[in-house]
Amino acid sequence: CLDGEGKVHEFDSRWRTEDCDDCSCSSSGIGCCTSYMTPVDYDEEKCESIFNKDTCSYKVVEKNDHSKECPVHSWVG
Repeated sequence: CLDGEGKVHEFDSRWRTEDCDDCSCSSSGIGCCTSYMTPVDYDEEKCESIFNKDTCSYKVVEKNDHSKECPVHSWVG
């Protein structure tokens, strides 16, 4: 399989992209999906979500104080 960056992958192999997508190669081609959950139900006026590419995860924190995490009631992914 040839991915979007021009790298060749063997059949039945798996890898994670720089954008945190989990991909696999099979005889029918490449399939990819996100490896992380996205927060969708939190106080958006008081809080903001920040994506960390190193851990491939979101953190939801107060806009005025990033050291304080906010409760998230629902995630999708």
